[in-house]
Amino acid sequence: MTQPASERLNITPCFDLELFMTTSQERRIGGALMDKALGLWRDWMPHLATLRLHADGRTFLLAQLDETVEEAVDRAWASSPASGFQFNALAQTLCMAAVHEALPEIVDAGCAPSPRPTPALKQALKAAGTPYAGDGPALSRRYAVLTPMPFKGGCEICSMRQNCPKAQGMGDHSLSVVLPGHE
Repeated sequence: MTQPASERLNITPCFDLELFMTTSQERRIGGALMDKALGLWRDWMPHLATLRLHADGRTFLLAQLDETVEEAVDRAWASSPASGFQFNALAQTLCMAAVHEALPEIVDAGCAPSPRPTPALKQALKAAGTPYAGDGPALSRRYAVLTPMPFKGGCEICSMRQNCPKAQGMGDHSLSVVLPGHE
């Protein structure tokens, strides 16, 4: 019996204030912004999909927000750059909070490594409605994260390592280890 290409995961991430503050580059958050962020979080939760994808005998986590959220962020950018930036940060936070709930090791690693695109992975993503935007590793959804599941290592296994400031030592960097058999 073959595995299905994907399985929906029941993940309901809690609002992570610290992650939102870091992502939005805010040092203080007033009541109005907090109320807006929590309201949007509740509104956007139904638009979050978390899937376990199977390809090449491996498993991957895909967390993504649909075009409804992308359109809300676009409207916010059109009305105010500050609001657009905050909405964008909130959408990124929601995706990463889902990833953190499914793979808590990623919090310590500081990043969700991107797998190398393969024909089977491309097919699984296409079937899930989120194909690569080109040859990869960028996905067609603006707010989407694809990473190996379970956690298998950080920068050391990431397909974007050569172009990533963090992996090149230009940002906060905490090395993880590659687990045996996942080199």
